[in-house]
Amino acid sequence: MSDPISSKSDIDPDTGFTPAGEATHPSVSQAARELRDAAEGKVNETIHTAEEKLRGTLNKAKEKSGEFKERATQSARQFRESASEKAQHFKENASAQASQLRDNACEQWEETRVKAKEFHITAEDYIRQNPTKCVLTAIGAGFIIGLLVRR
Repeated sequence: MSDPISSKSDIDPDTGFTPAGEATHPSVSQAARELRDAAEGKVNETIHTAEEKLRGTLNKAKEKSGEFKERATQSARQFRESASEKAQHFKENASAQASQLRDNACEQWEETRVKAKEFHITAEDYIRQNPTKCVLTAIGAGFIIGLLVRR
């Protein structure tokens, strides 16, 4: 006795893999088709749902990237404005300090010039009052400098 499923010619795929000699049960093959159709429908539905979720996520990501870009642009603008204000403040402070230093230097130069002129006048008066003493002092200083340079 041979097994009805063992022979390849006895298996019919359209009837749900039942032997060809036996009575086919339309309900089993119909159930298999319906199950296949249902599975295919469920797969298509899952793919459609996944695509919709993916589109939604993509749209949200685009919105978030747009918001991020806008915030970054706004932050950069604020940073630039703040940097400009600080640079202007530093420039004003540096100009004020430079002006103050220039004024102080001018005052010091004027005082030094006046003192030098006073010293010149005083020295000139002393030389006119004591010419002999000044000439002898100049000769003595020249002699000492000459000795020092010679060594």
